[in-house]
Amino acid sequence: AMAEGSGDGKETLRRCLGVLRDARNDSEQFAALLLVTKAVRAGEVDAKTRRQIFDAIGFTFPNRLLASRQPPAGCPEHTFRALGLTLLACFCTDPELAGHSQILNKIPTFNDILVSPYDADSTSMIDDVYQCLSAVLATARGPRELVTKGTVSALCQAYLNCGYSSDRALRLLLGLLAVAEEKCWQRDAPHLLAVLSKLSDDFLQAEDMTKFELCEVLPHFIPLSPPLRQDSQGSECLHKLYKGLAQILGSKLSQSQRDPALKFAACLIQACGSEWIPAGRAGSKFLALLVNLACVEVRLILEEPDPLEMEGKKEVVTACYVLIEMGIQECLREEEPLLEEVQKMQLMRVMEEALGAVIFYLRQVKEEELQDPFLFASVRVLGAWMAEETSSLKQEICDLLPFLVHYTKKLFKEGSTAASVSQPELVTTEGSALPQDALRLLLPGFCHLTAEDRPRDILISEGAPALLYEYFLHQWEVLTSKPGSLTSLTSAEMSLQTACGIFLNLVVTTPDLIRRDKTFSSLMDTLLKSLPLLLHQKDHLVLTANVATLGLMMARILASSEVLEGTQSAKEFFRAAIHFLSQAHTTQADPGSDSLAAAVSPAYVSAWADICELWLLGMQALASCVPLFPWLPQAVLQAQWLESLSELLARVAPASVDFELIAAFQGVLVELARASRPCRDVILSHHGMEWANLYGMAALEQCLSEK
Repeated sequence: AMAEGSGDGKETLRRCLGVLRDARNDSEQFAALLLVTKAVRAGEVDAKTRRQIFDAIGFTFPNRLLASRQPPAGCPEHTFRALGLTLLACFCTDPELAGHSQILNKIPTFNDILVSPYDADSTSMIDDVYQCLSAVLATARGPRELVTKGTVSALCQAYLNCGYSSDRALRLLLGLLAVAEEKCWQRDAPHLLAVLSKLSDDFLQAEDMTKFELCEVLPHFIPLSPPLRQDSQGSECLHKLYKGLAQILGSKLSQSQRDPALKFAACLIQACGSEWIPAGRAGSKFLALLVNLACVEVRLILEEPDPLEMEGKKEVVTACYVLIEMGIQECLREEEPLLEEVQKMQLMRVMEEALGAVIFYLRQVKEEELQDPFLFASVRVLGAWMAEETSSLKQEICDLLPFLVHYTKKLFKEGSTAASVSQPELVTTEGSALPQDALRLLLPGFCHLTAEDRPRDILISEGAPALLYEYFLHQWEVLTSKPGSLTSLTSAEMSLQTACGIFLNLVVTTPDLIRRDKTFSSLMDTLLKSLPLLLHQKDHLVLTANVATLGLMMARILASSEVLEGTQSAKEFFRAAIHFLSQAHTTQADPGSDSLAAAVSPAYVSAWADICELWLLGMQALASCVPLFPWLPQAVLQAQWLESLSELLARVAPASVDFELIAAFQGVLVELARASRPCRDVILSHHGMEWANLYGMAALEQCLSEK
C-alpha cells in the first residue's frame, strides 16, 4: 500500500512510526524500519513525516545500523549499513539536521564508502552518501569539516576511479573548491593535481562539445596558490591546456564556443601570468591571437551597447580585460619577450581601439551604476593602459578625468566607511583595506598626467589633491596597522610611493597651489610625522626616499607656515632626512687599484636604482632649505655629517666620485658654509679647501676663502 502512495500507505507509515517508537525488540523495530526506509527511497516522505521519523528514532538507531557488521540471514553483508545511510540521507534533507555533529562525525564513514569497491547492490549506498555530503556542504560548518576530515581526497579518488556516479564526485569537488579553494589545495594538492591531470588529458583529446564544457569546469581546478608551474605535474598540465586552447582558438567558433575559451584563458593568465605560453613562434602567435580576439570582443560589445545583451556579456568582457592587461605587459616586456616587434606594434594598435571602446562605455555610465563590478573592471583595464601608454587616447582620457575622479572619490568614501566599521576583516594581503580600490588602479596614470599641463589642471579643478591626501592618510594607516611595527603590505606601500610621485609633480609644477591649498599644509604635517617612523625600517627604503624628498621639496615652499616654524615635528623630520641623505654613500676597496672608491652603502644598494634620482633631488631641496631654517645647520652639525663627508672625500680616489654626486655634495656644503660659521669652520678644519680644489668644487672654494 505504501509503495502505491495510497491513503492506506500513509496510515501504514504512521503505524510503523509507532512501532519504531514502542518496539519491544530489535526484530519488531527492524521490520518497521524496512517499511519506513522503503517509503523514504520511494520519495514519499514530506518534511513533517521526516521529522516524525527523526523524533521516533533519532540518531541512535542509524548509528547502531552503521556499526553493525552482522546482516540478517539471507541478506547482503551491507544491509544494515545501507539502511542506516538511507535514514541519514533522509535526515540530511533537513538543513538543521545536516549540520548536526552526529552527521558531521560520519564524514569519515561517507569517505570510506566512496573509495571502497562497490557492486550493484551498493549503488544505493553511494547515492545516499552523495546526498549526505551535498547537504553537509550547504551548511555553515560543512565545508571546513569536509576539508579537514579528508573528503577532498575521497572525492578525487572516486572521480579518478571512474566508478558509479563519479560525475557527482566532480560536482561536489567543484562546490568545495568554490567555497574553500585555498584550504583544499593546502591539504590535498597531490589529489587535486591528479584530477587536473585527467581533466587536462580529456581537454586535449576531446574533439566534440566536451572540449567546450571542460572550459567551464577547468577554471575551478586552477589554483592561485600554490603556483602550478612550480610543480612538474602542474607544468605538464599547463602545457596540455595551452595546446587544447590553441586547438580551440585556431578553429572557426560560434559565440557560445568562443566565450568559455576566452574566460578559461583569462583564468590561466590570472593564476600563472603568461608563463604557461611557450616561447617561440607558436607561442607568440597564440598570445597575439588571444589578445586580438579579446580586443574584437570588447569592441563588439562596448561600441554599440545593447543594455540587455551587454548584461549577459559582462563576464566574458571582464575576461577579455584580463587578456588585454596581459597584452599591455607583454608589449612592454624587454627581457625574453614572447612577442616580436611587429606583433607588438600591431597589438598596441588593436588594444588602443579596444581601450577607446572602454572609454566610450565609461562616458555612458549613470550614477546608479557606480557600484557595478563591471564598471570597476573597466576602470581597472583603463588604469593599466594609462600606467604604461601616455601618448595615445590623451584627449579622450582628459575628457574622462572628471568622471574618473568622481568615481574614485565615491568608492573611496564608501569603502572607507565600510573599513572603519570592521577594519580587521577588510584588510587584505594586498593591503588595500577597501572593498573596491579604484584609486589605486589609477594612481600610476595620474602620476603621468600630473606632469602635463592640461590633465593636471583638470585633476586640480576636480579636487584630486584633497582626495589623494585622504587616500594617502588611509594607506598610511593600513601600512602601520600592525602594532609596534610597519607591515609589509606591498599594495599600500606602492600606493603611497605613487601618491608621493603625484604630489612631487604638483610641487614642481604648481608651487602657488602648494602655498594656497590647505591640503598641502596638512600633507606637510603628515610627512613630518611619518619620516621618523620610516627611517629605521630597512624594508621600506624606497618609501622613505619618497617621503623625505617630497617633504624637503615642500618645505622650501612652506617654510613660513605654522607647521614648519621651529616645531618639534619639523626638527625631527629634518634630522631623519639628514640621516637618510648622509648614510647613502661609503668607501670600499677599488678592485683596479690600491686606493679606496666611493660607493653606495650596502643598505641602499638593492633600492638604489629606484631612489638615486630621489636622493639627488632631496640633496638639492635640502640645500634650498638651509637658508630658510636658521636651526637647520645645527641639526647637520649634531648629525656629524660634515665630518663623515669630509673623511669620505679625503680618502677616496676622485675619479670614483661622479659629477652628479660632486654637484650634490657641493650644493649642500656651500649653503651650510654660507649660513653657519660653525659649519664653515668644521669643513675648513677637515681640509675642506684641499678636497674642494681636488674635486673642482669652485663655488665651495670661493665660499670658504671669503672672510
